[in-house]
Amino acid sequence: MKSLKSILLLLLFCILGTQASEAQFLKRLGKKAEKAAERAITKKTEQKVTKETEKAMDSVLNPGTGKMEKKEKRSLDNDSSTAHSDDSTSESSSSTNPTVWTKYNFVPGDEIIFDDNLRNEENGEFPSRWDLLRGSAENAKMGEDNVIAFKPESTITPLIDGDNYLPEVFTLEFDAYFDKGPTGWQAYNITFNPGIHQKYKASENLDYYPITINKNGASMRLTVEGNRRDYNGYEPSVKSDFAGWRHIAISFNKRSLKVFVDEYRALNIPNIKLNPEVINIYADRHASKGEIIAIKNIRIGKGGKKLYDRVLEDGKFVTSGILFDVNKASIKSESYGVINEVAKMMEEHSDLNFKIEGHTDSDGADDYNLKLSAERAAAVKTALADLGISKSRLETEGKGEKVPIIKNSTAEGKANNRRVEFIEI
Repeated sequence: MKSLKSILLLLLFCILGTQASEAQFLKRLGKKAEKAAERAITKKTEQKVTKETEKAMDSVLNPGTGKMEKKEKRSLDNDSSTAHSDDSTSESSSSTNPTVWTKYNFVPGDEIIFDDNLRNEENGEFPSRWDLLRGSAENAKMGEDNVIAFKPESTITPLIDGDNYLPEVFTLEFDAYFDKGPTGWQAYNITFNPGIHQKYKASENLDYYPITINKNGASMRLTVEGNRRDYNGYEPSVKSDFAGWRHIAISFNKRSLKVFVDEYRALNIPNIKLNPEVINIYADRHASKGEIIAIKNIRIGKGGKKLYDRVLEDGKFVTSGILFDVNKASIKSESYGVINEVAKMMEEHSDLNFKIEGHTDSDGADDYNLKLSAERAAAVKTALADLGISKSRLETEGKGEKVPIIKNSTAEGKANNRRVEFIEI
């Protein structure tokens, strides 16, 4: 009997010992699996970081010369870190957390009459929506961006129907690239000419070259009809190195002219003697230095009625001036001209509440555009809340591509359909 009990105790001990061993084995196995997974994730992360580091180092160690080389796809090698800047639903300068331009009060024209994001251009060819007046220019790539790259002393003009297409009130926006380095100079001249038949004149005639944006070394200077302002002198907080992409915005209202560089209003001339009817862009650089001169995201708008006046007349206002990154709801920095004005208007009129409607063009699938437009409307609401507007005063809705205000058959039509509407509620 004792022998039987001993045998049973022995078997029970073996069973319990086996279970404990298995548990310890499984525990050790779990830890090994966990460590293996951690090693795999770490290795993948290290590979990604190494790849990004190599890409960044290649950018630094192989700076651009400004010359357009023949490759399978033409490109300009540089250290540009700017994201793709197109604003379309399948649909260009910024991160998912854009810098809020709190001082920016530029509001683009009510209707877009020219919009060129260079999306479908062939690298190495002349841009299809422009005419060449002088020198040489061609499509190129800078990182992920499609750009127009200039040779020194070159002038281009947009192909727009009509000899005298500029109204009394209009806006012009584009991104201009300024190469890094303390030496050399670059200049962009914006020409507002009185008539298509006079679209190129000598540079000493200020009626034809009213705006010059010049970078000499590490500083920038703007000149309009003898009004000169050093860019690093009027705004102390601005860094002295102006390398990289800069957003240029120009507003003309019958006789007054404003020029913005990024969020800062660089010049404000209340009475300028100018009769603008067409636009040209001239670019130049110190040829021996090889700096890159390029522009992208060119947009011309007409009209410029104040937002509150539009609300009083129509019970709403429509804007194409709130722009987003490609296929995202992240708001571009240059959109804060409109957003800041909306916040200011709602602060001044506490009884004013809005439904924010997001709209897209017809590119992309219907359901995707509907979702994207709703996310973009919500992003605008969040941006206004961040500026102090109560969310209880704002509603949002995404309309997708269902309610176009113009045909989607042209770039301008799509640009006007990609819009945000603020409807009074």
